[in-house]
Amino acid sequence: MAEFRYSALNLDDKVVRGVVSARRTRQARAMIQEICQQNQLRWVQTERKRTFLYTTQMGQERPRQGEQRAFNREEIVEALEKMGYRVLKVQRKWIDTRLRPPFTDIVLFIRITADLLREKLAYSEILSLLVADTSNRTLRETIREINQDLKDGREGQEVFAKHQEVLGRFPAYMLGVASTSGDMTAIYDSTAKFLERNEEFRKSLRQALVMPIVVALFLLVAVLFYVAYIFPKTAELFVKFGMELPPLTQLTLDLSGFLCDHLVAEIAILVALICGGLHVARSRRGRLWIDRLVPHIPVVGPLLHKTSIEIFARVFHALYTGSGENIAVLRIAAEACRNTYMEARIVEVAIPAMLRQGTGLVEALEQTRVFTRNALARFRAGVESGSLKMASLQLANYYERETTYRMRHVIDLINFCLSLTIALVMIALTLISSETAVIRPPNPMLQQ
Repeated sequence: MAEFRYSALNLDDKVVRGVVSARRTRQARAMIQEICQQNQLRWVQTERKRTFLYTTQMGQERPRQGEQRAFNREEIVEALEKMGYRVLKVQRKWIDTRLRPPFTDIVLFIRITADLLREKLAYSEILSLLVADTSNRTLRETIREINQDLKDGREGQEVFAKHQEVLGRFPAYMLGVASTSGDMTAIYDSTAKFLERNEEFRKSLRQALVMPIVVALFLLVAVLFYVAYIFPKTAELFVKFGMELPPLTQLTLDLSGFLCDHLVAEIAILVALICGGLHVARSRRGRLWIDRLVPHIPVVGPLLHKTSIEIFARVFHALYTGSGENIAVLRIAAEACRNTYMEARIVEVAIPAMLRQGTGLVEALEQTRVFTRNALARFRAGVESGSLKMASLQLANYYERETTYRMRHVIDLINFCLSLTIALVMIALTLISSETAVIRPPNPMLQQ
């Protein structure tokens, strides 16, 4: 999110300044207007934080160039002159595109921070080291701004929430919580583990579903091209001479004619299905419907369901500190589990049951009907033994091992089925093509 600094006058005509974070200028103006109305301020101006390019020189050294984010040009000039530099030029960077850094860079940043915190290194020193060693410009600037904002005394959750478009919504929230918690190392370590596990499962899912689907689509296109274009060119020669076609060849020729005669309708239906599928997948109700059916998908569905429970348990373990904080922890863990139906059931069923009816944690989770028996049993054992935090970690580790092991077998099974399908398609095309070799002309003169 972008930063906007506003200047206003109070009732005594004294200048009051403040900073707000917003995605767009219009949203920032609305926020500033509301602040001015609540505090009886008279707005003067609003400045957006931008990137400036500067050229400086120290003594007789060669001029150096750099870039810095600030609200206006004068701030950069003043800061550089205080450092003893002679400012040669400062201009605004007009094309300031900040692309989101690769996911691996974000995971590496969190993992290194967790490891260095474990070595008892000061947090500000860790951020300074990462600023010097991070290769991605966007992430490097983000870390620098985080470090500076924390040094200025700004609240951790506010600082990291400002950079959720770069770090991601959930990592930014977790790191913000870590900055005000008593155990930063544990939360950073859990967040890194969650992100690593999330990326590992996505790779496995791509191997299990995406690649086979892509291969199947290319195979389908190749078969349709053969049936609709290549094969008819050969078969129509026999029809032209009045030869009797074998059943399989005749069936393929009829299918080719049907596909060619209704091509426009077929394309329209395909486009409608694609657009409809995208609309359902992007809508809130569509995501709820899809995620509700996830556990019932053959082979892959139970693994996706257990992975969502694993993520829920891992986030719950990272944030849970006592029974008085169950509600906030449940809400955050539900948002992180990557299943909108599971999140909705926890937020709309479990949390109201605990707040209004005084239902216990396990009983409230059981009412959602989205947790497996094993998961509920582990939570129940943790509550009864007073080790709910450890029980949630054990559940997450158990489902991590199970889903990893089973996913390998699923990938092998899908690859085998895909190879078998390709072989059967090739056999069918070979049989269709070989039938033309046994077609006999009806006229003896043609045999000669």
